[in-house]
Amino acid sequence: MPTKPEMAATSTAARQNRMDTVARLDIAPARAPALPPASVAGGVANGSPSEPALVRAPADGAPRRPQRGRGAPSNASGRFEKEKRSHEDDGWDPPGDLPLLHTHVTHESAKTIITRNNSPDISFDRSINPYRGCEHGCVYCFARPTHAYLGLSPGLDFETRLFAKTNAASLLERELSAPGYAAKTIAMGTNTDPYQPIERNERVMRKVLEVLARTNHPVAIVTKSALVLRDLDLLAPMAQKGLVKVALSVTTLDPALARKMEPRASSPERRLDTIRQLAEANVPTAVMVAPIIPAINDAEIEAILARAHAMGARDAGYVLLRLPLEVRELFADWLRAHYPGKLKHVLALMRSARDGKLYDSRFGARMTGSGPYAWMIGRRFEAATARLGLGRSRVPLRCDLFRRPARPGEQLQLL
Repeated sequence: MPTKPEMAATSTAARQNRMDTVARLDIAPARAPALPPASVAGGVANGSPSEPALVRAPADGAPRRPQRGRGAPSNASGRFEKEKRSHEDDGWDPPGDLPLLHTHVTHESAKTIITRNNSPDISFDRSINPYRGCEHGCVYCFARPTHAYLGLSPGLDFETRLFAKTNAASLLERELSAPGYAAKTIAMGTNTDPYQPIERNERVMRKVLEVLARTNHPVAIVTKSALVLRDLDLLAPMAQKGLVKVALSVTTLDPALARKMEPRASSPERRLDTIRQLAEANVPTAVMVAPIIPAINDAEIEAILARAHAMGARDAGYVLLRLPLEVRELFADWLRAHYPGKLKHVLALMRSARDGKLYDSRFGARMTGSGPYAWMIGRRFEAATARLGLGRSRVPLRCDLFRRPARPGEQLQLL
């Protein structure tokens, strides 16, 4: 059982990694070091990595079978639980697909809705997350460890046991009405996707967007979902005022790979078509090649950027795969189930880009990595964006149009 100092250190690292990048919407695309290092410092050859040996097969000798329509291959206990539970194949399970796992949504009343941060390597200092957990089920999602704070698994629980902040819009209006509030771009989609499937019925994101539109507050959105088109009636007028940018995350052009990595997100073609429709509505649109996974989707960087540019994207960013805490083992299990022959190669490349570890949480390194492989990814991305003209003209979102909403009991200002 971990000691209190060990648990505190783990908790600090988890909090540090909660925030996601928001498509580099207001700053230049992520860049790796300008010069290639001579060698891989702190690699596997220089010593044993601190992470567990993830290349070993499970105790039962066979990879875990993925649940149909789900990304995580297991539902292991979170790091704070006193008891650890893991799957063991006793030979009695019938062959074939496992039964479907249904999604359960819990409505909760949040105490606050705008999350602040002072991270030096991201372009925003505040964000809103309408949901906890994400039904898209992206196996690589760096936000999975946050479910451990709820006593739930970062595995299948993260994509099947979700929480909707039903009072998000009213909280936002109250926080925006504070006398000392100064408007700056609010990022959405930094932790979990605000347009994940349950948004169709819950409409938490829609209500939040209505408050932002009514108060002329700038917002930057990142999503993998075509559902964002539902809100074009709000986004298009906001774009005319310079109040919104939208980035679509496109990880691959291969629908089979996408279905394995992110089973309930929109297909690659639908995401590209979403970029087209947003661009035709004059909504500033970007593409995020995120995450870039060594030996899985890294060969597609140029193709993704070219297709997105053809559809109307005018900015781009990327993030190297991040594997904090429980995500390490979940991702290794996923590789073992879908790409067993690539398991050692992928993890070796990740260690070469993370100073001999599978994850490096340092500011400035966590998004792009370091070492020869990370340097090569950065140069390829820069060359492709320069050739296509992506990111040449960035117009910052406007904050001067913000109208503070009236507080309860406050006399309305005369127009």
